[in-house]
Amino acid sequence: MSSNKNALIRYKTLDRCLKNKFRNYTLEDLIDECSEALFEFEGKESFVSKRTVQLDLQNMRSEKFGYEAPIEVYDRKYYRYSDPEYSIHQIQVNERDLKAMNNAIQILKQFKDFSMFTEMNGVIQKLEDSVKSVQEKSIIHLDKNERLKGLEHIDVLYQAVVSKKVLRILYKSFNARDASYMTVHPQLLKEYNNRWFLICWHKNKLYNLALDRMEEIQTQEGTPYIEKDFDADRYFGEVIGVTVSETQRPQNVVFRIESRNAPYVITKPFHRTQEILEEDDCGVTFRIRVQLNFELERLILGMGESITILKPSKLKERIEKNLQLALNNYKIV
Repeated sequence: MSSNKNALIRYKTLDRCLKNKFRNYTLEDLIDECSEALFEFEGKESFVSKRTVQLDLQNMRSEKFGYEAPIEVYDRKYYRYSDPEYSIHQIQVNERDLKAMNNAIQILKQFKDFSMFTEMNGVIQKLEDSVKSVQEKSIIHLDKNERLKGLEHIDVLYQAVVSKKVLRILYKSFNARDASYMTVHPQLLKEYNNRWFLICWHKNKLYNLALDRMEEIQTQEGTPYIEKDFDADRYFGEVIGVTVSETQRPQNVVFRIESRNAPYVITKPFHRTQEILEEDDCGVTFRIRVQLNFELERLILGMGESITILKPSKLKERIEKNLQLALNNYKIV
């Protein structure tokens, strides 16, 4: 058992003894009670030293853990709370604490409709009732879409990653005519642009599978799980989005944003490698170093007429082709 859990058991035991109005406890009694409580939890003999209990009482009296317990010694040998109504489980919080707790509750409520947070709904409601929030509307709103297909899979996939379970997934990509089964070793769940993906090991390669393309998920019992030395920050460090190529090297992408929209790109960079190369009254020239992928193209096309790709020429040609196809959609027949 961890030392932290041992300490919590001792504090809980001391609290129970100190608020007991029908028995007098000496220091030796408190030591025995703590030792017995640990024995019940661990199932083996566990002796608590006098120094440990004295330090616990000191910590409970202090502000260290926010208890400030009114522990007194009377008749020079018995311990109790001077306030008979006090308990470490009924700690008073100030207005600042209440505001902080309310803010946390408002953030948690943004996730209540996701299936993986279903069991948290009751907890969140209890917290909100305890805080007695007078705030009637949320002042924090996170972008989400509860109608996204595939959200119902998050629970199963999350547990598979935690429990290191191999999965057999019936998957149909956008380019495939029919769905097919894949035996995968889940490594990570990732959200990008309001869509969820499973990063998994399949046939000696990492794949990202969109949850909305999964038709069936089964646990593959008896198959040894392969856990990769997977660093998400490093793996996605050279891309925008989730599409990572094992063979493509990152390239310098140079682009220019006209002056009216440049502040938006300065304050919300396309990528962590973004830097300003040149700035004048007409606009700002930026550079990022990333792999060329679908998400990068979508981001550029979303900027419309406010962005101009300068390098590399391959990306410039792709964007030009896409814009030409888009223009054709608006030609009058």
